[in-house]
Amino acid sequence: MRLEMVVNRGAERSTKAAAPEHPATSIARAFGGALVFSLPVFMTMEMWELGFYMDRARLILLVLLNIPILVFLSHYSGFEATFDWRDDLRDAAIAYGVGIISSATVLSIFGLLAPGMSVGEIAGKVALQSVPASIGALLARTQLGGRHRRREREDRYGGELMLMAAGALFLSLNVAPTEEMILISYKMSPVQGIALVLGSIIVMHGFVFAAAFKGGSELSPHTPWWSAFMRFTMVGYVIALLISAFALWTFGRMDGQGVSTLLMAMIVLGFPAALGAAAARLIL
Repeated sequence: MRLEMVVNRGAERSTKAAAPEHPATSIARAFGGALVFSLPVFMTMEMWELGFYMDRARLILLVLLNIPILVFLSHYSGFEATFDWRDDLRDAAIAYGVGIISSATVLSIFGLLAPGMSVGEIAGKVALQSVPASIGALLARTQLGGRHRRREREDRYGGELMLMAAGALFLSLNVAPTEEMILISYKMSPVQGIALVLGSIIVMHGFVFAAAFKGGSELSPHTPWWSAFMRFTMVGYVIALLISAFALWTFGRMDGQGVSTLLMAMIVLGFPAALGAAAARLIL
């Protein structure tokens, strides 16, 4: 009888633990994630200016590309358990809505949105800020007390690479708009650029594999080190560089620049992008 009572209590706790989270709690956590993860860009002058003058075609492309990323992230870190692409699409729409509302609210409080501004300027600022804010809203589920959920699809190679791309984009959006990226690329010598490439690769590989952080990939003892290095670290670094090039192009940092300057800027931005790519596979 006593053993049966213990079992029943354990089952009751498990049922409570598995109970679905209240929607209001999920939305509140999403707003918290949007603020916490996007506060640096909310308070970055270049982001305010870019929302006003950046090429609208590039802004629209960034907004559109963010949608499949949100759908993919929803598969792992959405507001609740999802079972098909419709649920993930709904989660992505909610996250985008949270990103838009939080961006408009914070920018208004900071005095960066005013009644006298044109509709295009207001829409541009909110649209640009809503991209990292929406990603932060989805990250809130795993980073601000939500249940940590991982699906079988994450173990597939394509899923791993997609996670890297999402992490690289999120972190690069925090620094790509700043003038410092171009300034650093001007100050660095070719030797220092090569050193940064090697350092980025080493840190990225060690961050995911050698450090054995929670969530890192577990390699079979029979898997040669170079296999993981080539399939994950090197491919991940190439993804980080491509995301860096896209971010620089989107924000107009490539316009009027020479090839050597552009390459160096990609290497500079590739450092935080690589860290974001590596971290995404651990925290999502």
